[in-house]
Amino acid sequence: MKSGRTFLQILLGVLAPLGLAAPSAADVTAPAVEDHEFRPFDESANAMQDIDAALLAAKPGGRRVALILGGNWCHDSRSLAKKVKTEPLKTLVADRYQIVWIDVGRRDRNLDAARRFGVEKLIGTPAIIVLSADGKVLNADSVHDWRNADSRTDEETYRYFESFAGVE
Repeated sequence: MKSGRTFLQILLGVLAPLGLAAPSAADVTAPAVEDHEFRPFDESANAMQDIDAALLAAKPGGRRVALILGGNWCHDSRSLAKKVKTEPLKTLVADRYQIVWIDVGRRDRNLDAARRFGVEKLIGTPAIIVLSADGKVLNADSVHDWRNADSRTDEETYRYFESFAGVE
């Protein structure tokens, strides 16, 4: 008479009580992986207040304000955030910009922040709106160009921010 059990099932049945069987998938937990990736998009932040504060802070030195609209779920948004925190862009941004990280969810949150500056539709994330200290949009033609930020080089990213970093 043939049993419906396989040889492996029988072997595991014999070895398990002796503590010799391999643990099941349910018994194995994956090792904890630390995530040190910068995730600056805060869904609870008040984007309009943050923009107003950045514009106010930018005025005395004629600095630029960069509104970076994205989400922590988006690898291109996180990649851009990482580039902004990496030299030499880190120094350029610290010297010439006020950065406002605006969480737009999956393009369903804080869209009024983009509309405030004439961006009626957010095509993808991240999007960058560069403003003068008086709130004028300086990069209207390239707001949506960073949806592939992860594939951009650090040098290309630096040159982009540098091109708008002029002194007023």
